[in-house]
Amino acid sequence: MSWDVFAHTQLCLPLPWQSELNSFLWTIKRDPPSYFFGTIHVPYTRVWDFIPENSKKAFQQSHIVYFELDLTDPYTISALTSCQLLPQGENLQDVLPHDIYRRLKRHLEYVKLMMPSWMTPDQRGKGLYADYLFNAIAGNWERKRPVWVMLMVNSLTEVDIKSRGVPVLDLYLAQEAERLRKQTGAVEKVEEQCHPLNGLNFSQVGQRLAGWHRALGWLLGQTCSKQEHGNWPEVSALHVWYLESCICCLHPLSLCISV
Repeated sequence: MSWDVFAHTQLCLPLPWQSELNSFLWTIKRDPPSYFFGTIHVPYTRVWDFIPENSKKAFQQSHIVYFELDLTDPYTISALTSCQLLPQGENLQDVLPHDIYRRLKRHLEYVKLMMPSWMTPDQRGKGLYADYLFNAIAGNWERKRPVWVMLMVNSLTEVDIKSRGVPVLDLYLAQEAERLRKQTGAVEKVEEQCHPLNGLNFSQVGQRLAGWHRALGWLLGQTCSKQEHGNWPEVSALHVWYLESCICCLHPLSLCISV
């Protein structure tokens, strides 16, 4: 019996309708049966209570679990980190328009300043400090390709920072599979995810940067003063609504096929 995890993008629906949604569990009728299950890259605590029991039972009963990537393998993490970097000798300042680079740098300075106030007492109690967390997320950002910087900036919100330290659903299931001594595997390689993203030209990435940053408000010329960042609570609320009420994904994710 095997249980395959793939990333899934769904339509957003208000929270009261969650009970009417399907379980995103597909069964392959064979002996023993196999399953496909749709996941989302958010902290598992945001969605775990909404996952129906039939999906959890299928996971518990399966002996083999295939994931999109093997997030428990150190090589996977190392390869993901390496593929985000610009070619040797290039920096982000060399490839971004000066105005966008300046605003990006100013925004990251603002995030670093605000991060201590965004962290929870529980995070501090576990020894997670603001400077360490900022460097873990945004360290070496000037060497990263624009598309990866775009994804990085999208994760530097108060809501996301408060969730740091909680594994995303995919990783949580992988950790549970290991704990339960299930056989695990991956259906994609890091290169299969990195190369398409790294193949985007700057005009494509620039359009996404402009769209996302307009939503955050800072690309339109805001400074790092508290007064001019007054709309951030609204942005955070919007972010929460998407991730918690809709339980949907804000960017396209690849589909993993069972092997």
